[in-house]
Amino acid sequence: MEPDPADDADLLRAHGAGDAHAFARLYDRYDRPCYRFIRRTLAAAHAEAADDLHQETWLAVSRNAASFDPRKASFPAWLFAIARNKVWDHLRRRKAGIVALVGEDDAVMAIPDPGPNPLDQAVSRELAQRIVEAVEALPLAQRETFVMFAHAGLSLEDVAAATGVPVETAKSRLRYARAALRQALADERPAHA
Repeated sequence: MEPDPADDADLLRAHGAGDAHAFARLYDRYDRPCYRFIRRTLAAAHAEAADDLHQETWLAVSRNAASFDPRKASFPAWLFAIARNKVWDHLRRRKAGIVALVGEDDAVMAIPDPGPNPLDQAVSRELAQRIVEAVEALPLAQRETFVMFAHAGLSLEDVAAATGVPVETAKSRLRYARAALRQALADERPAHA
């Protein structure tokens, strides 16, 4: 079920008026996608910061609830823009040039168990690692666009609003990311006779 954008705005307004339950509903609705975005963008090298940045993001949402304007962006776009800024601020402080998307442990956890066959499991984990490496090789702008769209489920309009670029730029970044991933994983496709 897709959350109603007007409902999000109403919940944020109610929070600003002192309704703690309204904020809890927003948090419950967007907590997991927000945390996953932060964690996947930081990757293993900065994983210890994910919890703190997640908390900082929600504190910023709470503190700045009055500044949210649903005519400018949807709540998810606004939330992910805040989360993105927290991640980038952290990386700038750490002077990190390249950010990994997910760690090996995340890749293994993201792959469903294909069955009891250990050989099949090993092949699946190897493929997952190749996918992780391909995503990690994407330029940061393409990587964050891909993660917001593919993993967090944001629309291209929301991705564009969260990253501060036109929708066409978000589309291009997603198209380039997909093309790069297809190219990087081309040899993983089984040959058909």
